[in-house]
Amino acid sequence: MKRIFNQIEYQGAGNAFRRVLALVMVFAFVLTIAIVFLPSSDGVAEAVVLKQGSTGTLVKTMQTKLIRWGYLQGTADGVFGPKTKAAVILFQKRNGLVADGVVGTKTAQAMGLNLNSTTTSSSSSTSSTELNLLAHVVYGEARGEPYTGQVAVAAVVLNRVKSSSFPNTIAGVIYQAGAFDCVSDGQINLSPNQTAINAARDALNGWDPTYGCLFYYNPKTATSKWMLSRTVKLSIGNHNFC
Repeated sequence: MKRIFNQIEYQGAGNAFRRVLALVMVFAFVLTIAIVFLPSSDGVAEAVVLKQGSTGTLVKTMQTKLIRWGYLQGTADGVFGPKTKAAVILFQKRNGLVADGVVGTKTAQAMGLNLNSTTTSSSSSTSSTELNLLAHVVYGEARGEPYTGQVAVAAVVLNRVKSSSFPNTIAGVIYQAGAFDCVSDGQINLSPNQTAINAARDALNGWDPTYGCLFYYNPKTATSKWMLSRTVKLSIGNHNFC
């Protein structure tokens, strides 16, 4: 009988030891992960901050955007050199960001870049159908406008989605009665070109040249006294944004 109790006691001690060992291993694993992904000063993992000297697909994607928006001249070669840094600084200045030439969390969000991925699709929560619909509005409302102005129109739609004063879906905002002339006159049914699609995608990826505006109008053709009474924050091409 004594031998049986001794055996039980030994087994209990062994189980306790194994539990402690397992906890130590889990703690060590968590500590390792924390060290590997220790954030840099701007709040993102140092490994995914883009700065002068960085190379790769993500840099090329960023350069493509900067070229499209007019901040960078030349071709996207995937090498973050002095010209790319200067373009990033200019983008940061015009978008109210810290102009240090380093693409961290906030700058990446403004550019619509996912620092944790080498792909550049629009937000996974936004379907291709919504992108297409937004592109139709951009083409119907702003074709012929500067590229930034086309992005701005798309951004107004998205700003309304975020506002509690408007429907909370892209389709709901676009098809709200009297909201957009292109819906009233049927131009929303025109097939958007690639520029309009790119503008819609850039807006979906976070670029807002209007800085939160909910309305826009063409002062040469607008007749609504209410709209004309709105405070204008900026003008892009033929549109006032307010």
